[in-house]
Amino acid sequence: MKFPKIDDTHDPALTSWVSGADRHADFPVQNLPLGIFAPKAGAPRAGVAIGDHILDLAQCAERGLLPEAVRDAVRGGTLNALFALPSADRLALRRSLGRMLSDGKHRESVEPCLFAAADCALHLPAAIGDYTDFYVGIHHATNVGKLFRPDNPLLPNYKYVPIGYHGRASSVRSSGVPVVRPRGQRKAPDADAPTVGPTGRLDYELELGVWIGQGNAPGEAIPISEAAGHVAGFCLLNDWSARDFQAWEYVPLGPFLAKNFHSTVSPWVVTAEAMAPFRMAQPARPEGDPAPLPYLWDEADQAEGALSLTLEVFISSAKMREANMPPHRLSHGPASNMYWTVQQIVTHHASNGCDLRPGDLLGTGTISAAEREGYGSLLELTEGGKTKVLLPTGEERAFLEDGDEIILKGRAEAEGFASIGLGECRAVILPAK
Repeated sequence: MKFPKIDDTHDPALTSWVSGADRHADFPVQNLPLGIFAPKAGAPRAGVAIGDHILDLAQCAERGLLPEAVRDAVRGGTLNALFALPSADRLALRRSLGRMLSDGKHRESVEPCLFAAADCALHLPAAIGDYTDFYVGIHHATNVGKLFRPDNPLLPNYKYVPIGYHGRASSVRSSGVPVVRPRGQRKAPDADAPTVGPTGRLDYELELGVWIGQGNAPGEAIPISEAAGHVAGFCLLNDWSARDFQAWEYVPLGPFLAKNFHSTVSPWVVTAEAMAPFRMAQPARPEGDPAPLPYLWDEADQAEGALSLTLEVFISSAKMREANMPPHRLSHGPASNMYWTVQQIVTHHASNGCDLRPGDLLGTGTISAAEREGYGSLLELTEGGKTKVLLPTGEERAFLEDGDEIILKGRAEAEGFASIGLGECRAVILPAK
């Protein structure tokens, strides 16, 4: 398997002439994530985050500042065409951007293409053809399994199959779009029949989103040795969940209305190339667990297939915001708490000949640590609502209330390299309609 290589674009000594970019918490010049933005009174267009600014790629293309191979691909209102290009073309774009934004001799020609991020609207990065959510967080799977199936928390197939289900692409929204509390069926344990109404057990799920680059032809698989080449980049993903709906409807086909009402993604795609310094070995499986089947096994994937990312979840209630209190951290933990690698879920998804397409979105499923401080959902933190989380205002939460805002953050760190971030993934809960 060939992963993107570390090169001069990752040099920790690299600086940018763009004000505020150096040592930026998320978007220093070593990152250069891709996204779709719209300046005031302007149409959505491709851009790159650099510090607190956005570089307009369409303007750069018009000025002849970008490699010829990518110029047409950055002129649209989505990143699908750019994702469809060979990874070598994306790398050429990254190297070109790194030079333009670090070498002062390019400032005069590039600076007119910069916009203040605070003055821009951010949109979904791609037109999502399909969205598939996996279940690779083994600690989350175990914790939730104990709540729903105390005698059999992990089903026998979990350690052989990267479990996934198809989500609803139309309800994936960019960060900042409010979540309307969904209505649906739920049945109390002591009730004879279900009732219909707003969910009383609304929850978040801390996930990593995976954007597909080049796809595969229908009927053709993606070998594990080639899977990394089909990943364009990463984002944060919150797969909002109505736990009362889920408990009632998930047998026999899995969740439906409990999940399909809204999923939130962070707007910036941190490219696979930017993540090169932050690769790490996939954690070894516990003794006695079966080895992956041969089509899911690759030595390089085991050596470099995991990501050195720290993920965090924060909550801000309406009362906290009124009092100007900072968001309260609910959990934090490493993204390496995944039983399957990103490359394994890509390979498994296409192993039956299913064609993946540029701009498709894969979710890892909730990533939880083994310890409580790393749990990726309220369902786990409150043991299914039996206990409550205490907020700085004295408020308590078993599940989310109207006015609550959830913020996901992710940060990649490795010794000897500049750290980079995934940006924020946030949304406020609105009352049911």
